[in-house]
Amino acid sequence: MCAIAGVVRFDHAPVDPAFLARMASAQQHRGPDGSGSWSERGVGLAHRRLSIIDLSDAASQPMRGGRGEVLVYNGEVYNFRELRRELRLLGHEFRSNSDTEVVLAAWSQWGPACLRRFNGHFAFALYDPIRRTVVMARDRFGVKPLYFCDAGSYLAFASEIKGLLALPGISAKLCLPALNEYFTFQNIFSDRTLFEGIRLLPPGCLISIPLDATAAPAPERFVDLVPAEEPLDVDLDEASTEVQRLFMAAVERQLVSDVPVGSYLSGGIDSGSITTVARAKTGRLPTFTGGFDLSSASGLELAFDERRAAETLANWLKTEHYEVVLHAGDMEAVLPRLVRALEDLRVGQCYPNFYVANLASRFVKVVLSGTGGDELFGGYPWRYFRGVDGEGEEHYFREYYRFWQRLVDDDQKPMFFQPLVLAASPAAEPYNVFRSVFDPLRGRLRSRDERVSAALYFEKKTFLHGLLVVEDKLSMAHSLETRLPFLDNDLVDFALRLPARLKLQALDDDVIVVDENELGKQAIYARRRTDGKMVLRQAMGRLIPPEVVARAKQGFSAPDASWFRGESVDYVTELLAHRDARLNEVIQPLFIKNVLDRHRSGSHNYRLLIWSLLSFEWWLREFVP
Repeated sequence: MCAIAGVVRFDHAPVDPAFLARMASAQQHRGPDGSGSWSERGVGLAHRRLSIIDLSDAASQPMRGGRGEVLVYNGEVYNFRELRRELRLLGHEFRSNSDTEVVLAAWSQWGPACLRRFNGHFAFALYDPIRRTVVMARDRFGVKPLYFCDAGSYLAFASEIKGLLALPGISAKLCLPALNEYFTFQNIFSDRTLFEGIRLLPPGCLISIPLDATAAPAPERFVDLVPAEEPLDVDLDEASTEVQRLFMAAVERQLVSDVPVGSYLSGGIDSGSITTVARAKTGRLPTFTGGFDLSSASGLELAFDERRAAETLANWLKTEHYEVVLHAGDMEAVLPRLVRALEDLRVGQCYPNFYVANLASRFVKVVLSGTGGDELFGGYPWRYFRGVDGEGEEHYFREYYRFWQRLVDDDQKPMFFQPLVLAASPAAEPYNVFRSVFDPLRGRLRSRDERVSAALYFEKKTFLHGLLVVEDKLSMAHSLETRLPFLDNDLVDFALRLPARLKLQALDDDVIVVDENELGKQAIYARRRTDGKMVLRQAMGRLIPPEVVARAKQGFSAPDASWFRGESVDYVTELLAHRDARLNEVIQPLFIKNVLDRHRSGSHNYRLLIWSLLSFEWWLREFVP
């Protein structure tokens, strides 16, 4: 895990080393263990190092290849040892034990085809004088971010937006279409960011820039996550046996490290399974849990604290267990710093994750996370059946889109946004972005099963990507590398070939669809939470206690609905309802007042929207002059 940055000048003028140093320095938290830069022929590359594999200077970056190639690389390729053996047989020599050098040799040997051979999570930029290109690439899920900006005479890129803002001529300006997306989905589905002119390279894509280019070409896709057109003909027992084998191999593969490794542990099936396998392979394993003071919580929020379940599993596994307890007021204490770390706002109320990452970073430099298990194996069964039984694709899209308007519905936007926002981005524009996600599945949305599979694809491409962007920023703010065994290539490829009926118990039922945010239907929602991840539950049932396998899905969320109308109410009101609030420039104050009044009264639960408004207010204060 590191930070990369660079500049490609279309006028071929020399790249100022001071600019590269500035870009790297802005991302020092991602790589406190070393730095380096290189420039030549209008191309400049910079790197900040977080030493994980091969701690010697031989693994420092930028790294030079035998034919003049230069690489800056962020991430891990977990099958690098197998690739190195193959490359040695093809005549390549290695001077380090790093995966960075394997990436460099693989590109030299196979060119862009090497990207499909990497079983890992990465973002890199490579100067190739033989092919006369500069290439930027990002892994299939987008675990590692890579932002870029076309500034006219040059293209700049960096692991974080702060690296781009360090350059003269690139300033922070709000992107109104991205704002429309964010307050629709609590996420951004396109390659936009909240910063005008700064884009996020889509997962599974590369940009190949000829050295004589006068402008940056469009990204090209080298891999996608489309489900198999003809699913495997296997039963639950066969599938679960293979899932268990692939999962155990994935965890073992991601334990490769020359520094200490730990694991998040919630007490649920995903983190519990990872911790069980890792503990068996490593001996005494550090584990980390976050919990909440629920003294002022009510209703379903009383179940939000996972400490007891995590402690029970930690005792069973005999891990070296640590936990942090969050109280009302802890959000206020960290929110400005958190928003500064996030840069580009995405899904969830993530400040608890920030605190747990901080806890883990005190003991290890690498932590395993269960992110991806739900999206791979169907962990949100109450979300997949919107519009699946209607006539025609348009009905399906409209019903599913209606659910994914998580914050502000299209028909509310004229009352929510100031007129300048809708003038730049019509209220319905997010619907077009939403539909475009399904473009690779054209002609495959006819049956119920196909539409459920499409919903699983959609969540991997959008919701999971948002989680990954957040996970990266929060961990790297503490110089901590997060690894995700569920997103191992072999495990993912097998899961994509499984029929949905092996993941979702409810596929053939009369499904009761409920809104997870509707307070009046939570009992039905609670019943549906155990209908997902059938094949994973059976596979992991051979590894972990049955009560963990049977545990209902529980997200990691603070009791903010109660805190926003209790201990935190003054902070929320002062920040959002003040006449000089920055967000009044683009959001109508009367709408905000009505949201706060309804939430305080208890008639509505607007915790997601209130969190997003708080985050956006701080985003404006932190980034926009």
